[in-house]
Amino acid sequence: MRHVIVLLLFLSTTVSYATRVSMSMTIIGMTKENNYGYPVFDWSQSIRDTILSSFFWGYIVLQIPAGMLTGRFGGRMLILVSMAVTGILNLFVPFAATKGDWQAVCGCRILMGLFQGLLYPSLHGLLGKWAPVSERGRMGTIVYSGSQLGTIIEMIVAGVLSESQWGWPSVYYLAGASCIAWSVLWFIFGASTPSTSTWITKEEMKYIESNTGPTDANEQKNMSVPWKGIWTSLPFWSILLAHCGQSLGFWTLLTEMPSYMDKVLKVDIKSSGLLSALPYVAMYLLSFIFSWTAEFLINRNITSLATSRKIFNTIAFWGPAASLLALSYIPAGHIPLAVAMLCITVGLNGAHYVGFLISHIDLSPNFASTLMGITNGFGNIFSIMAPLSVSAVVRDETSADDWRKVFFISIAFYFLSNLFFILFMSGNVQDWNEPKPKTNIEDGVKAVEKRRKEKETGEHKF
Repeated sequence: MRHVIVLLLFLSTTVSYATRVSMSMTIIGMTKENNYGYPVFDWSQSIRDTILSSFFWGYIVLQIPAGMLTGRFGGRMLILVSMAVTGILNLFVPFAATKGDWQAVCGCRILMGLFQGLLYPSLHGLLGKWAPVSERGRMGTIVYSGSQLGTIIEMIVAGVLSESQWGWPSVYYLAGASCIAWSVLWFIFGASTPSTSTWITKEEMKYIESNTGPTDANEQKNMSVPWKGIWTSLPFWSILLAHCGQSLGFWTLLTEMPSYMDKVLKVDIKSSGLLSALPYVAMYLLSFIFSWTAEFLINRNITSLATSRKIFNTIAFWGPAASLLALSYIPAGHIPLAVAMLCITVGLNGAHYVGFLISHIDLSPNFASTLMGITNGFGNIFSIMAPLSVSAVVRDETSADDWRKVFFISIAFYFLSNLFFILFMSGNVQDWNEPKPKTNIEDGVKAVEKRRKEKETGEHKF
């Protein structure tokens, strides 16, 4: 049953990322003339970047509350609401664009981001309960690699559909229907923990619970979040900064790559979709190689958990930084070489699944969803900055020199955030992960102290 849950969570990231990426590709088709009579919008680059960033305005709002709610009540209903509402909003986007122009589209994207803000903290909480330690890296990679598959599918499909007789509205209809179909499957098979699943065997439930963490669902509901322990933990800060660096670098490429292909490399929309998807094919495939290698190193005691996380996070951050630097100096017109460097940049970034992204669970299985809510919330402030920074830096959309400045910003964030991660990340469960139970001795001391104070104040009654 844990494999069924992981498959469904993998599909959730696949479908949810497809809905995020749909706008990055489809906005090109929405602003170009077509042969089938679909509406064309006269949106400037500034408006397009505002639309692309609007998703994250809503996305950051519910990250921390979602993490806390997942920790207390489980992630089943939160993830269901997230995906169902995302589906409905996608179905509404074409109508909103036609009737309310870009402002209405921004409204839909903000709401979509708001509800998708429930998703990742819920995923982390569910993995913390369903993934045995020996399978955690593999399962985490499978689940989160769905984001790359969704990106690949959407970049290809969105480009083709936008140029077809079905037009750009069909991109949103397909994405919305996929979200709703997934929600039906999750309603039937989903569960927050093994103990609340109606489909699991007793043998598997015992195996999972003995290999995931010490706290059961009922006990966890009475655990308060150790805020002081979290915010004074350098290993947590290393994850937080890594998440911020990843968000800026990754989303700069994801949201702006189609425009870069179109304006600088002069690639048509169909080819742009295919070429833009290639780097994410590389990332998707390499993520499984990185995952297998990381588990091999850890399970064979070749490296410690912390060392493995640092090695693969370095591959995920400093590798793309170096290849982006090379990409920024490739002469204009060398499309195959530019695409190859983009494939290296994005492909190596797939190592972050067994780097910082799974480290929340390493530090605190009990509060992994809360930690993910915090880091994902702060990280997505930088996701908002990604398309907006392009508007601020790029004056001439066809200038390779202007785009080079965008790449330099990503390089700096990749380098510095990973340096902090290397210095301060830990693979050990933190002391604040476990609640401190009140012992009988402590209760007795408090009772004696209370009686003494009552006697001194004359309130003690015999």
